[in-house]
Amino acid sequence: MKTYTHDEESGTARRKELILQELLRAGEVSVDVLADKLRISTATIRRDLTALERQGLLRRNHGGASPVEPALYEPFRNVSSFSEQEQQRTAEKRRIGLAAAELIQDGDTIALGAGTTTTQIARSIRHRRRLTVLTNAVNIAMELSHRDDIKVFITGGHLSGSWFALVGAIAEQNANAMFVDKAFIGVDGIHAEHGLTTNYPDQAAIHRTLLQQARQRIAVADHRKLGIVATALIWQSQDIGIFITDKKADVESIAPFTDKGIRVIRA
Repeated sequence: MKTYTHDEESGTARRKELILQELLRAGEVSVDVLADKLRISTATIRRDLTALERQGLLRRNHGGASPVEPALYEPFRNVSSFSEQEQQRTAEKRRIGLAAAELIQDGDTIALGAGTTTTQIARSIRHRRRLTVLTNAVNIAMELSHRDDIKVFITGGHLSGSWFALVGAIAEQNANAMFVDKAFIGVDGIHAEHGLTTNYPDQAAIHRTLLQQARQRIAVADHRKLGIVATALIWQSQDIGIFITDKKADVESIAPFTDKGIRVIRA
């Protein structure tokens, strides 16, 4: 049996992380392109892809790999509002998810609110280790459930429509019992003066609780949410530490946030 040095193990882990990042960014990867980018042999890439497939982190196909699409979505494919939203601005949400994952360290305790963009964050942290994740999203909990080294806590509560979101007094009470290092919340609108908002008041309440329990508060939203004010307030914008959006957000639209001292990341 071959033995590996610490440096070899570290290099292999980093290479697998880069493969997963490229897969999440592009939506699919090829052996030849990965070998060229990472400057290693195609045989090594194939071994890495095989190992990642065994971990349930991707699916091999002819010439490369594609993301694993959880079977839990299939029954909702034609009826779920979530599924419709998931297909919109997918590339932007992937990049936002990757940028958010860069802020998360091994061993962190994080909160992920329900939503399609925060689901991309969950998909982008599968290579992180020893995480504790608090979420009010059934789908996020299911996507992370196969990872033995990620401890997942669900808020409980009752389901809100077809969004996989758990809401209500029980959800808020349980979320209020935990403190987290970082909370990531998606929104229907984000405005420098009127704050983070959603069209679902019951989801606003639980997401407000998640933010309240966090040492660092992070909003995630694609550029089309900028300047929009939805029905229910989640949180005041000046109390958000970081806002992650996509590169289509122009300088003029993000200036009101940076003027308030918010760090804006354009992924």
